[in-house]
Amino acid sequence: MQTAPIINAFKRVVGESNLAVGRRQTEHYRKGWRSGEGEALAVLFPTTLLQYWEALKVCVEYNCIIIMQAAKTGLTEGSTPSGSDYDRPVVVINTLAMDDIVLVNDAAQVLSFPGATLFKLEKVLKPLGRAPHSVIGSSCLGASIVGGVANNSGGALVKRGPAYTELSLFAQVDEKGELQLVNHLGIDLGDTPEEIIGNLSSGNFSKSLPETSKKASATDYEQIVRDVDADTPSRFNADPSRLYEASGCAGKIAVFAVRLDTYEVPKKEQTFYIGTNDADVLTRIRRDALSTFEHVPEVGEYLHREVFDIADVYGKDTILSIERLGTDSLPKMFALKGRVDAVLSKLPLLPPYLSDRVMQFGSKCFSDQIPSSIRTFRDKYEHHLILKMSDGGIDEAKTLLAKLFNEERLDGDYIICNDEEASKAFLLRFAAAGAAVRYQMMHHKKVGEILALDIALRRNDAFWVEELPEHIAKHVEKPLYYGHFFCHVFHQDYILKKGCDAKKVKADMLALLDSRGAKYPAEHNVGHLYEAESALQQFYISLDPTNTFNPGIGKMEKHKRNCSCCT
Repeated sequence: MQTAPIINAFKRVVGESNLAVGRRQTEHYRKGWRSGEGEALAVLFPTTLLQYWEALKVCVEYNCIIIMQAAKTGLTEGSTPSGSDYDRPVVVINTLAMDDIVLVNDAAQVLSFPGATLFKLEKVLKPLGRAPHSVIGSSCLGASIVGGVANNSGGALVKRGPAYTELSLFAQVDEKGELQLVNHLGIDLGDTPEEIIGNLSSGNFSKSLPETSKKASATDYEQIVRDVDADTPSRFNADPSRLYEASGCAGKIAVFAVRLDTYEVPKKEQTFYIGTNDADVLTRIRRDALSTFEHVPEVGEYLHREVFDIADVYGKDTILSIERLGTDSLPKMFALKGRVDAVLSKLPLLPPYLSDRVMQFGSKCFSDQIPSSIRTFRDKYEHHLILKMSDGGIDEAKTLLAKLFNEERLDGDYIICNDEEASKAFLLRFAAAGAAVRYQMMHHKKVGEILALDIALRRNDAFWVEELPEHIAKHVEKPLYYGHFFCHVFHQDYILKKGCDAKKVKADMLALLDSRGAKYPAEHNVGHLYEAESALQQFYISLDPTNTFNPGIGKMEKHKRNCSCCT
C-alpha cells in the first residue's frame, strides 16, 4: 500500500505529511459526527488550491471515488464514506487547510476558499461592521462556509434563509470522464485551470467587482418567510429553487471558492425570552411578527421544556467551554476529542464514551449556569421562545408582547433580557443537540438509538406541536423538540426505547411527516440517511454524470455511470 503507484502520486502532489493511509490513520476522517463510517484508500490534506487541483487529477486518472470533506460537522453521514460496497477505491479530500477569505466590493461580499469556517468569517468581518450569511450552528462547532452552501444549510437567522450563491469556482467530471474547472465567480481569472487557480490564490484580480445578475445570497427569503398563509415550507434541502451548481451540490462537485454577500451589523439588538403553556400563543407571535412587523426578527429559537432540561444537564460542559474558552479554540478541541475517542474505544478495559463521561462528571463541579429568571420560566412554562430583534423591530416586539400578555392576558410572560440572560439563553439552545447525544451515551444501557430529524413544516401549519400516534409513541423514550420557529423548521430528536426497531420507527415517522405535508431533511441534507427526491437526484446526476463524487448519497447508486464500455 505505502508504495502503490497511486499513493506515490498523492505523495508527490500533497507531500507525505499531508497524506493519511491505513485504517488507524484515516479512522477519524472515515466516521460521521453522529453516525456512519466506511472504507477509504487514503485521506488527503491539500494546503493550496493548486495541490487540490492536482490531487483531483490523480483521483480521476486512477478511477477513484472522491469524497469532499471540510469540518465533518454534518449529521446525515454526507461527508464520509458509507460502508465498503463501492466499486472503486475511495479517496477523502479534506479541505480545511485551504481557509483563505478575500474581501471584495468594500466587504459587501467575500470570496471563501473551501476550508474557511463561519467562525473565521465572523472574525474577519466584525471590525468592519459586517456580518456573515450565517452564525454559529444549532448543533456543531466549526462548520465551513462552503459546506453550508453545499448543503443549503439554514440556521437561526430568520432574514437570510439558507446559505446560497450562484457565484462559484468548481471542478467537475464531465460525461466523458474528464476533469473540468468551471469559473462562475464573475471574476476574470484567466483561461487555463492553472492560470485561474494561480490568480485566485495570489489575489491577482480586482477587489472591486462589476455588478452581476447572479445572486450571492437568498435575497428573496424574507418575502418567502413572511407568507405565513402559504401551504408549503419556507425552506428545505431539496427545494429546486435553491439547487444551483455549488449550492446544494452535497459534494457532487469539488468547490474551490464561493462568492457570498455580507450584511450590515444592526446598531442595536434586544433579546426577549418568552414562556407559555399554550402553543397557540407562540403561533400568534410568529404570525403577527412575520405578517405585520416592518422589521422581521433576527432570530426566533424554540425550546420545549424537556429539551431545556436535557441541555441544562447534559450540555452544561458545552456552555462552560464556550464561555471560558471562546468559540475560536473549540473546533480544534472537539477534533482532538474525536481522535482521543478513536484510540480509547480500542482499549477493551475502558468503559465506552470515557471522554464524555469525564466531561459530564466535571461539569457537576461548576455552579448553575442558567440565570434565575430563566430558571423560573422553565418551572412555569412548557414552551419557550428566544426572540432577538434589532433596531426598529425592538419597539415593534415590545408593543406586541405587551399587548398579548398585559392587555389580552394570554397565557405566559416574557423577559426583556439583559446581556447575561440573552447569552445564556442562546448557549442553552446551542447545547441542545449535543446534549441529546450525550444523554443517549450516558444511558446507553437503558435506552436505544437516537432518531434525529430536521423537518420543515408548512408555513400555514397551526398544529406544529406534534402528537405522536400510539404505534410510534410506544417506541419513544424521550421526544425532544427545538428549532427555528419563524422559519417553521424544527429539530426533532427521538431517544428510542431499548430493543425497538429504529428503522421501522423511522419509516413510520417519515410516513407521518408526509401526511402532514412536511419536508425533510430541512437543513442537514440527505446524506446517506434519506432518499433524495426526484428533482434532487436529477440535479446530482447533472453535476456528476459519471458518479465520481460522493456516490450513494440520497440512497442513490454507488456504481460508476457512463463508463467507456457503455458509451
